[in-house]
Amino acid sequence: MRFANPQAFHLLWLLPVIAAGLHFFFEHRCRVMRRFAQEHLLDELAHGGMNKTFYRWKAFLVMAAFVLMVIALSRPQWGYHERVVKRHGLDIMVVIDVSKSMMTQDVKPSRLERSKLAIKDLVMKLNGSDHIGLIAFAGDAMVMCPLTYDYDGFLLSLNDLDVDSIPRGGTDISEAIDEAVNAYKGMTDSDKAVVLITDGEDNEGDAVVAARRAAAKGIKIFTVGVGTREGDLIQVPDSDGQLAFLKDADGNVVKSHLNENLLQQIAYLTHGAYIHSGAEEFGLDYLYDRQLSKLKKHDNQAKMTRLYDERYQWPLTLAFILLMVETLISTRRVVRV
Repeated sequence: MRFANPQAFHLLWLLPVIAAGLHFFFEHRCRVMRRFAQEHLLDELAHGGMNKTFYRWKAFLVMAAFVLMVIALSRPQWGYHERVVKRHGLDIMVVIDVSKSMMTQDVKPSRLERSKLAIKDLVMKLNGSDHIGLIAFAGDAMVMCPLTYDYDGFLLSLNDLDVDSIPRGGTDISEAIDEAVNAYKGMTDSDKAVVLITDGEDNEGDAVVAARRAAAKGIKIFTVGVGTREGDLIQVPDSDGQLAFLKDADGNVVKSHLNENLLQQIAYLTHGAYIHSGAEEFGLDYLYDRQLSKLKKHDNQAKMTRLYDERYQWPLTLAFILLMVETLISTRRVVRV
């Protein structure tokens, strides 16, 4: 036997509360009756009064029924049958910029941290049949998590991301796009989606040419622009761990701006879409609901799955019977004349 919802057993902590409530109800009822007459007269005035033994039996049946209902909520299962299950879903590769410009705080708490929170929300919307993978990039690009159904493993890789995840500094969007294209090698024909999250500042490579290569492979790139058009100064930890403004080789502080034109062009060339991440709404929910969910899905891998038989009906039926019996038991004390 196994339980599909063992958390329901925490409800058993309510059992002492129910027992105490039934006890206090009985005592309160007896006190109320004693206000009207002396105890030795209650049998005659109240048609026999309350039978304490019968009341205890009623209380026991109520508590037993509660325990059985908790067992039913825990979904007991025994016996199983096997069935071939095909996953019918999307392939989504998330590509996230981890360059120093993503430390800019024009989006709170920072562009990078806000992006990671939004990606976690996106994972919550997946139905278990969607592949998802993770690529981080700065001056280079690296697969942090290949396409997988293991969402917990994906989230672990996401949590570990910071500006030191890619040793080489700078921002090379073309390298990130090429890495995403390589990640789809050998995949079956379907709509392949890349979600590119960046501020669009491209210091190296040619992102437009890389986008054309991706389009030739049938890969759609959905770009998410993080940051504001006005931009802000970049703050990075110094040697003491304190935040300091990033400076260029000439000693001037560096200001990072959102490059929407490049991101719009990448999305257009690959038949994707561009979304500007706002201060309140990041946009990944909208992207999934209006764009990704409408892409062509495919049967990924067929898997033999063991399906357990639900047996919650048995304790639930027994609980119902106990409650029916409880209603038939009278607490009136039988008086023989």
